[in-house]
Amino acid sequence: MDALTALLDGPKARGAFLLKSVFNPPWSMRVEDRAPISLVTLTRGRAWVIPARGGATPLGVGDVAVLRGPDPYTLADAQNTPARIVVGPGQQCSTVDGAEVTESTVLGVRTWGETPGPDAAVLLSGTYQAPGAVGRRLLNALPALLVSPAGPGTAALVSLLADEIDREEPGQELVLDRLLDLLFVTVLRAWLAGPGTGVPAWYRAQSDPLVGPALRLLHEHPARPWSVQSLAREVGVSRASLARHFSEVVGEPPMSYLANWRLTLAADLLRDPDLTVAAVAQRVGYGNAFAFSAAFKRIRGMSPTEYRARPAPTGPHSAGTAPGTVILPG
Repeated sequence: MDALTALLDGPKARGAFLLKSVFNPPWSMRVEDRAPISLVTLTRGRAWVIPARGGATPLGVGDVAVLRGPDPYTLADAQNTPARIVVGPGQQCSTVDGAEVTESTVLGVRTWGETPGPDAAVLLSGTYQAPGAVGRRLLNALPALLVSPAGPGTAALVSLLADEIDREEPGQELVLDRLLDLLFVTVLRAWLAGPGTGVPAWYRAQSDPLVGPALRLLHEHPARPWSVQSLAREVGVSRASLARHFSEVVGEPPMSYLANWRLTLAADLLRDPDLTVAAVAQRVGYGNAFAFSAAFKRIRGMSPTEYRARPAPTGPHSAGTAPGTVILPG
């Protein structure tokens, strides 16, 4: 599995929460559901997305906003409109005074809000509710807010999502999950391809003629007993050249990168209840469970067993490493 596939293989919605929201201006909704990833797109009207940290960003019809949790954010018709609705964990909705409105605002299947007037805004939102549905490496890399302008890459998917979101047919949940995944991956591909969009150094390094092949080997074969010497031999350069250039381009030495990559893979694998700690250790290149446990605890601050027993975190493992807001070129 190469680095791109490994990154994009993360999003796998399972029973994602998808909703059509209809509001007449003035309107404002504060979202505090602590979801790991949410996507919002506008099919009618106008809106602003206002993250907890960073400036407000306008959304036009067809734009797609990706918001990385667990920080709250606000959607509104204007930057200065005070919040009137609060969306909490479990997608429970209330007024800012605490009055429950989840049931009273239902307009139909997966649709809620107000009877639309001539200036109504219609938003489609999809939320990855399970933290394990999006890989930890992807969450660490993403900006807090990523906005992809309307374009041919997303238009067809947004149209399909709009058609399917208020249907109730056999297999509908599966259809919506896969549409959400496709829309998310389409935005991610545009982000990864764009210059100056805060893409992590390890991803940009794939295009380097020396470091790129080395990275692909580490990603595709993490369990091999790599050394800088054996990696350099595979790439066809000297050990010193690889060590120096890899550190310059990626920002850390090859074996340090490999150790972090192995433990990132292991953290996701540990969420699988069918895999023992020993099986996870073997998959990521450790000779035994003891050595793996010692390395995992040194980096993560807890043993693999303790990590597995804890609820999966919703936010990035390393807070503050990713940029705040990224607007992709149109």
